[in-house]
Amino acid sequence: METTPAPMSGRKAQAARNDQVILEAARAVFVADPDAPISAVAERAGVGISALYRRYAGKEDLLRRLCSDGLRTYIAEAEAALADQDDPWEALAGFMRRVVDADVHSLTINLAGTFTPTEELRREAARAGGLAEQVFDRAVRAGAVRPGLNTSDMSLIFDQLAALHLGDEERTAQIRRRHLALMLDALRLTSAPPPPGPPPTAEEVTRRWTAR
Repeated sequence: METTPAPMSGRKAQAARNDQVILEAARAVFVADPDAPISAVAERAGVGISALYRRYAGKEDLLRRLCSDGLRTYIAEAEAALADQDDPWEALAGFMRRVVDADVHSLTINLAGTFTPTEELRREAARAGGLAEQVFDRAVRAGAVRPGLNTSDMSLIFDQLAALHLGDEERTAQIRRRHLALMLDALRLTSAPPPPGPPPTAEEVTRRWTAR
């Protein structure tokens, strides 16, 4: 039988809300400027710097938490795609749409190389990559993907879409969905020849996390 978790006390609930406010502020600050000081996060969140340091030892600790949360979102979406046993192509396309809507890769393109990943973070990244590869490869085996492509191509598509910023958040989301639709058409163009040159390797993609 499933059990309902006990509600948090008022103090714990407030602490959880404060932590969420800090993480949302940190994401906004560091995606806009990875070199921003941690004090900018406290200012945006409306909390004292001491309250922030009670939760996070420093900027790197906060950056690791942001990227860990992004990886967990990516993992959850990949697991949902793998649980979809109907159409492998639709599972892949739905996975890509949800990842783009979650804006996971804004963290990648802005924060990669700005901090030292922990071993736990590396394990999470490896798991995320492995699950995404299963989603992609299942569509390949179904004959639904253009020849000559691999999972790293998909990863770089996510990066390209995350780099699009036009107008406000709503308009940016519309443009990203529009261009994802175009890219999905290109991925599914199975009658087309393989793209020129060899596909990107996993090592080339992960090299971005080396300290700048």
